[in-house]
Amino acid sequence: MVSTGRPRVGVLALQGDVREHVRVLADQGAAVSLVRRPAELAAVEGLVIPGGESSVIDKLSRAFGMREPIQEAIARGMPVYGTCAGLILLADRITDGIAGQQTFGGLDATVRRNAFGSQVDSFEVDLDVPELGDPPVHAVFIRAPIVEAVGSGVEILSRLPGDRIVAVRQDALLGTAFHPEVTGEHRFHELFLDMIRGRAA
Repeated sequence: MVSTGRPRVGVLALQGDVREHVRVLADQGAAVSLVRRPAELAAVEGLVIPGGESSVIDKLSRAFGMREPIQEAIARGMPVYGTCAGLILLADRITDGIAGQQTFGGLDATVRRNAFGSQVDSFEVDLDVPELGDPPVHAVFIRAPIVEAVGSGVEILSRLPGDRIVAVRQDALLGTAFHPEVTGEHRFHELFLDMIRGRAA
């Protein structure tokens, strides 16, 4: 991976573990800002959609006038990384969503919300991610989704035992069902920053 420049990265700051992403991105040399308004989105080169409650982020994105600008940014090819709830919001299709729940879309995948149960069913596991090399990624799953199906253009980056898909990439979109930002794991954020640099180049 080639790393040059200081990408301008926004973290969607409507709800969820925003500060954790800000810290990891800043540690990797990005110029990080919080995004709540369309003008703030227009000022960044890439966007992180954090973990949290996908239905709440969906509702707030509409209340803050952010849904259409984010969809337009994705359509233009802006790199976007979604973790947990963020992965749900990137998916074109969701199962077990609440009534009326919408996504930003762009990722040709079907994602199931809360695929492992409630908060008490959270767990940690080491994952092989060939794209990132060794050592394995220590992944934390908190009320996590699962990717149930993907289109032909989606690259599967990692699976749980039993072949359940938990990390994917499609063009400028990156999604993980887990939270690397809470374990000190920075390689997914490095990969995302390199995606931004690659687009800028």
